[in-house]
Parts: sequence; C-alpha cells; structure tokens
Amino acid sequence: MARAPVMAAGGIVLRRGPEPLVAVVRQRKRNEWVLPKGKLDDGETPREAAHREVLEETGHDVAVHEFLGTLVYQSGGRSKVVHYWRMEADGGPVRKLMNDIKAVDWLTLDDAIARLSREYERVFLTQIGPIALAAAGLAPSPAQEPTPNDAVDAALLTLTPAEAASVDELRHGLLQKVKAWLRGEA
Repeated sequence: MARAPVMAAGGIVLRRGPEPLVAVVRQRKRNEWVLPKGKLDDGETPREAAHREVLEETGHDVAVHEFLGTLVYQSGGRSKVVHYWRMEADGGPVRKLMNDIKAVDWLTLDDAIARLSREYERVFLTQIGPIALAAAGLAPSPAQEPTPNDAVDAALLTLTPAEAASVDELRHGLLQKVKAWLRGEA
C-alpha cells in the first residue's frame, strides 16, 4: 500500500522596492537554499499553514494573496505536495527565524532562481515567479504585452486614408489568393 503524501504549504514571498525581491531561505540541516514552506499541522488548512510557515521561516508577517500552484516531488521515499500562494512582506522582520533556518535572503527573481539549491524549485519559480510579479502589479503580465495583431492594428491607425485604402486592397488581394489556393485553383 502506498504511503500517504506529506502535505505542505508555502509562499512566493515578494517585497516591493525599486526592484521587486523574492525571499529564499537557507536550511540549517542541509545548508540548502529553498522556497519558504513547511508541513501542515493537524487541523490546519494549506493557506493557514503557508502563512504560519512563511512567518516562521522568514521572520516576516505577510499578506497572503492568490493561490499560485502546487509542486509535487519525492522526499524521504514519499511524495511531498506543496501548495504555494503569492505573499507580500511589508517592512522588516517581526520575529526571529525558526531554528531550522539559518538565513533569509531577498533577491531579484533571476537571482532567487539561480540561488535555489533544488532543480525542481528552480523550474517552479521560473514558471510561477513572473506570474506572481504580474499579479502583484510589479511586472507586465503576458496578457498585457501587445500581440503582433495589436501592433499591426496600432500601425494601421497611423496611415493616411490613401495608405489605408491600399492596405485594404492588399489584404483583399491576399485573401482572394489564399481562397483560390485552398480551392486548388492556384
């Protein structure tokens, strides 16, 4: 019979400033740099555990925002399931770090990714980090970046009426050629 997975929760913890920063913590036992997280206590929801663990591991009280995703990996012969939320720290630490944590560093997203000791956490933060920054309003979200069609439409607005008419003729001609090709006439 398979053993039940270890349930844990944590945060992608951001701090605002001239450049947004991400918290990573150094474990005392393994001397590894990881994302702040920890196991759920009995009766605790994943969101409650995430808030508690981040406070214990970073020393910062945080505002917990939207759920970002789940990371599943093998640890000690069991699956470990870690749910992550976007969090923001404001101000300095409000308590000492727990004994299991040697240090906390606040790094740019790229530096945080590079600092992490575990490949699966680097991959996770590479994917989720930009989403967290965009959700916090600290970076443009991919949906906000202009698409090629938006750029073309914006450029078309700068044309004179005569230029726009010739573009419309060109579009119509290309459309007719594509239709003929699709019918096998070209």
